[in-house]
Amino acid sequence: MNLLLSSNQHNIHQHITITGSKSESNRALLLQALYPTISIENLSNSDDSQVMQKGLQVHNGTVDIHHAGTAMRFLTAFFATQEGRDVVLTGSQRMTERPIKILVDALGQLGADITYEKNEGYPPLKIKGKKITKHQVSLAANVSSQYISALLLVAPTLENGLELTLEGKITSVPYIKMTLALLEEIGVSTSFNGNVISVNPLAKISEKTLVVESDWSSASYFYSIASLVEVGSEISIASYKATSLQGDSVLQEIYKQFGVETSFNKNVVKLKKVKEIPQETVINIDLANAPDIAQTIAVSCFGLGLKCELSGLHTLKIKETDRLEALKTELTKLGANISVTNKELFLEPSEIIKEKIAIDTYNDHRMAMAFAPLALRVPIVINDAEVVSKSYPDFWKDMESLKIKVQG
Repeated sequence: MNLLLSSNQHNIHQHITITGSKSESNRALLLQALYPTISIENLSNSDDSQVMQKGLQVHNGTVDIHHAGTAMRFLTAFFATQEGRDVVLTGSQRMTERPIKILVDALGQLGADITYEKNEGYPPLKIKGKKITKHQVSLAANVSSQYISALLLVAPTLENGLELTLEGKITSVPYIKMTLALLEEIGVSTSFNGNVISVNPLAKISEKTLVVESDWSSASYFYSIASLVEVGSEISIASYKATSLQGDSVLQEIYKQFGVETSFNKNVVKLKKVKEIPQETVINIDLANAPDIAQTIAVSCFGLGLKCELSGLHTLKIKETDRLEALKTELTKLGANISVTNKELFLEPSEIIKEKIAIDTYNDHRMAMAFAPLALRVPIVINDAEVVSKSYPDFWKDMESLKIKVQG
């Protein structure tokens, strides 16, 4: 499904309710599988969370998680620690190209039984669940935080808990802290001192309800829209917490640089465009702790004609696509002067080509959603637009409520 987006709207006042965070939901689902006395409210309606739910219910056989990278990492650790369960964990063609050796090796240190069905270091994985008694493991600190979170989530069910040593500079710390906070919320004792994370064992818990906050990554697209409309425009989004576990809540600070002010009224966040940004402004941000909003920020800068220097992006190479190369290709189509390295993006001020350009999405939900706000500047075609269902199935409906015309 390809969609043509266009808009002549420059002043927006609208309220949107966003589904629960995919990141929090998938962590909560895994904890619920380990501790069935947990119930979950405001669960994400994303494809990834549905895939996670289905995968957790499989006892023996093949588990296909399609494009869901979080599910691949979390379920690898889950099945490895489930005595008596025997599965093959696989996914889409792109998933079989995404490395998982670091996590498999770490689980191997603990005594897990995991073998590669095809290529060394990549899915599909043959996993035979067993009782894990070892409790000390180490891995590189600059890898995807999902490897680390996968280990931490299963840690309280291990006989002796877990002592995880991270080697080098730690990236994506907010996601690690999100995982630890959820463990603490259900009664697990944890510590994070220096580069060592400890999780104590916990056999069972009493009844507990986890309320999932709405997704800050999804909120980023509304911040982008707020940056591109007239001063005085307001968008309110629900349901959010002023003190969030999600790393992408840093959007509140980042988009001040774009003239967008954030305020809270109970669980509603109000985004207000309060000033225009001078063209000589340079947006320089290290996104090591929030790489998922890099595409949104780059597109916002391009739409506003601003110079942009983004760093800390090394994990984007192994996402649903190589997001840095994809950004370079698609923004160049629109007239951008852009260059990328393995961990940085540089954008020079440039004029948008004023003609209908088609944006390829590379099976990546964030490519589709990050480029959508540019419809406020120029008509734009989003190819394979249904990919948004991976994290935000209602996205196009919500775009229409903001007076962005969406034509199939």
